[in-house]
Amino acid sequence: MKISTIVIRLSGIILVLALLIYFPGRKWARAHVNEKTATTDHPLLCTSCHLYIQKTGLIANLVNARYMSPINLTVSGDGKRLYVVAQESNALLIVDSESKKVINKIGVGNQPHSVILSKDGQKAYVSNQWSDNVFVIDLSAGRVTDTLKTGNGPAGLALSADGKALYVVNSFSSDVTVIDLQSKEEINRITAGNNPTGAKLSPDGKFLFVTSRRTVNVPYGEPLSSELTVINDSSRRISEYRKIESAYMMENVAFTPNGDLGFVTLIRPKNYVPSIQVEQGWMMTHGFGVFQPGKGGSVNELLIDEPNSFYSDPFGIAITPDGKKAFISSAGTDYITVIDIDSVRALINGSTPEVRKLYSNNLGISSRYIIKRIHTGSNPKGIALSPDGKLLYVAEMLDDNIGVISTESLQKVSSIDLGGPRRITVARKGRRLFNNSSHTFQNQYCCYTCHPDMHEDGLVYNMSGKDMGRNVTNTMSLRDISETAPFKWSGTNLTVYKQDGMRFSTFLTRTESFSYKDLDALTSYILTGIKNPPNLQYNPNGELTEAQLRGKKIFERTKDSYGNEIPEANRCITCHTPPYYTNSKMSYVQTLAATDDSILFDTPHLNDIYASAPYLHDGRAATLEEIWTKYGKNDKHGVINDMTKIQLNDLIEYLKSLRSPQYEYEDLKKNHAKN
Repeated sequence: MKISTIVIRLSGIILVLALLIYFPGRKWARAHVNEKTATTDHPLLCTSCHLYIQKTGLIANLVNARYMSPINLTVSGDGKRLYVVAQESNALLIVDSESKKVINKIGVGNQPHSVILSKDGQKAYVSNQWSDNVFVIDLSAGRVTDTLKTGNGPAGLALSADGKALYVVNSFSSDVTVIDLQSKEEINRITAGNNPTGAKLSPDGKFLFVTSRRTVNVPYGEPLSSELTVINDSSRRISEYRKIESAYMMENVAFTPNGDLGFVTLIRPKNYVPSIQVEQGWMMTHGFGVFQPGKGGSVNELLIDEPNSFYSDPFGIAITPDGKKAFISSAGTDYITVIDIDSVRALINGSTPEVRKLYSNNLGISSRYIIKRIHTGSNPKGIALSPDGKLLYVAEMLDDNIGVISTESLQKVSSIDLGGPRRITVARKGRRLFNNSSHTFQNQYCCYTCHPDMHEDGLVYNMSGKDMGRNVTNTMSLRDISETAPFKWSGTNLTVYKQDGMRFSTFLTRTESFSYKDLDALTSYILTGIKNPPNLQYNPNGELTEAQLRGKKIFERTKDSYGNEIPEANRCITCHTPPYYTNSKMSYVQTLAATDDSILFDTPHLNDIYASAPYLHDGRAATLEEIWTKYGKNDKHGVINDMTKIQLNDLIEYLKSLRSPQYEYEDLKKNHAKN
């Protein structure tokens, strides 16, 4: 056969294959993309799903990068050094404030949160939120010298007035560890508010004030409140739990130099009104609480928002040494708000308690005390003043910078590059979108607002659905959800593209939906960049306690206590199968409320369920126990009526031990290496 004939035949075969691939294949690919995105024109490429959502392996390493992500910082007593917590890089960065250069990078624990200095400035204490410890760093030697054991999820730090004890705010276990710095042992554990993070000693050194981010659990419809925990520094005991009404996400606290007023950042959620109310400016408002530190002192709440512009996710707060100005970082809008404290005093002193209560919802009142807004880099978090109060340093988390602001000119004067990767990966772009409220009507909130730390805020929302908001919905965690589709309690969104595309703009943001490129980036971040913390409280190393092992048997049982066969559909393990403890199917377990549409519910995954109270689709169960003791007595949501109280306790202990498969895999590798 001549070569030309072979070439012609091969060309013909290639042409036929190309036509087959192009026409039927293109049609199939279009249908596949349409199903994934719930649109008909999304230019979704194969790389979007098969390149940028890889979590491990060579491809993931190539397309992703490890950034610094500064979250908190402090300044040395002479103002020459900045100590910056680089959360994503698990490091403490030491920065020369004059040369604006990073001069040292010290490795610390997993997911560090805060840093403070010892009284003499020779040591730094860094809380490692995912390691359950505090690292002690000798600053002259530039190395870690001690590790102090804490409670679960250490975050905010403070020293006692005499500098001999360290207070550590445990955000996951909702308590405060008190450590004697001489013996390096925990000497007390104090119960705090729900999910505490910030701590500050009053200027007189008598009381420690601890903020909390989640609200006190109350039945749906009752007024919300969060607690400001006040601890007596001398006795190391609770002085009071001060309720801050209609507020949550209290991140940080600061005081005027003379101690007459305390300021705390907060958000005022309107979760009981239908979400369509976002168009009226009433879904989320952001501001600060002003309180008198003395026991039983008054608390007033004021907004930093304006009638047509909101400043979402207030985080850091600092007050100048002269007590004249307060600065608040709005992480969701990339602004610093400057507040005239004398104007705040005049407003409070010149009005009655009834009028001050109205101020807390008045979007127009902020013009009376806000001096200026200063634009920052992406996602400003912790802020700190120089000792003379002339410079404000801002941790621009998603720019890997420290912004430098003059407190006299009220302008950003420079930036300090922390040395993170120059390229912006697709997932990093998605994280910026997740943490920015520019895509929401009037910047009222961003994804992070309802999913702080990419988790959930513990609130129940009135979602405007078919019957205009009659379906009450408990916020679900976004941690480690890549293998747990479909999404929503109703399971109607088969992919994250559907969840955060048109549905998101229609029901939640009330503005234009994400562009296709932005939606690709957001999806990439949600599916690859959000992980569960290690379950160090109930399952630190994969070895279950005796109670948890008994609970595991109950969870996996096929017969009840009387030897009767449990129907397969009513066994715990049938619907909640490992490793994510969901079968990703719809179920009916008779948990519908009178206000619910008649629907089936998507089986939720159970990993790290201990951190997701309240429970059930409408959040009516305050604890795991209540799922069955109050709302599951009919044996339709698993068989439980044959159990003793001890057996139910064992089951709950086992459920609290469930953790992400990544940690199971890591433990297997460790055990394999040992053997």
